[in-house]
Amino acid sequence: MRPNSTRKDLSLKGLELFQICARKGSLQDAADESGLAVSTISHHLRSLEEHLGVELFNHNRKPMVLTPKGKVFLRNIDDALRVIRRAKAEASAGGVTEASSLRIGTIEDLDSDIVPELAVYLSRAMPRCNFCYHTDTSHTLIEMLRNRQLDLGITASPSERYADLQERPLLRDPFVVVLPRAADGSLKDIVEGRAKLPCLRFSSTLIIARQIEAQLRRIGITASHSFECSNNQTLMAMVAAEAGWTITTPLLFARAKRFQSRLSMHAFPGKSFARELALVTTPDCARSVVDLIDAKARSLIEEDAIRPLIGIAPWLKDDFVLRS
Repeated sequence: MRPNSTRKDLSLKGLELFQICARKGSLQDAADESGLAVSTISHHLRSLEEHLGVELFNHNRKPMVLTPKGKVFLRNIDDALRVIRRAKAEASAGGVTEASSLRIGTIEDLDSDIVPELAVYLSRAMPRCNFCYHTDTSHTLIEMLRNRQLDLGITASPSERYADLQERPLLRDPFVVVLPRAADGSLKDIVEGRAKLPCLRFSSTLIIARQIEAQLRRIGITASHSFECSNNQTLMAMVAAEAGWTITTPLLFARAKRFQSRLSMHAFPGKSFARELALVTTPDCARSVVDLIDAKARSLIEEDAIRPLIGIAPWLKDDFVLRS
């Protein structure tokens, strides 16, 4: 295929649709994300290939597969499109007071204190903005960001790096052991399964559960368990009722204020490990808005979680920290 010299310059829309198709592997999925008709997307792709004089996709394969030249082209335009999107967002947003729309996703871990305070603050700082808040698991929020259903998310740091998302480290949240306050037996015996108290776990579908299980396997611990749950408050209630013990984090423990008088929190025995929380954004999210939310979220986490917990558990001060 030779370049068509009569065609006008490459269109930004054509490049964006090519990028979506390369990620989705389907014209229909690209249409669902972009809101355009399949025929319109197909027209843009044909025009792009004709302009370049190369086939970017193997059109005989389903799902859509990039040709070797298509892979090279995608690699070269990814960074360029990211810069263009950021420039467009900055130009259109102006100052934070002029922002008109913002879709924010957060994990449930923050929704009792930090997110409500953040929402009040943002409504005052961005008076013209229409906000949409969504609470879900980290995995779901990352997918929503990648599908451009959210602009910004506070999630567990993704296990893999995505070229179409940007990430700012936010918080190191170490794993701790939480026991009933009146639990019998040593911490080591309980964690290593030599006590009668069973382990109460997060549902295996959650990122936090997989991280805990991986660490337990690494150190050779197989703790018996009789209960799984996706809700931290339920786990804390069960531990407070002396139904078992669990592995969680200080941020999650901080949410369980009503149960804390019946709980005891301990450093994980042996080598410590932690989850990382991050501010994850699409390239379309204006940097001024990201900076504003980043600064306020850090202030709220410090005030509502880190400072109170270090007051009752000083051994956390070097591990439960904001990330720079």
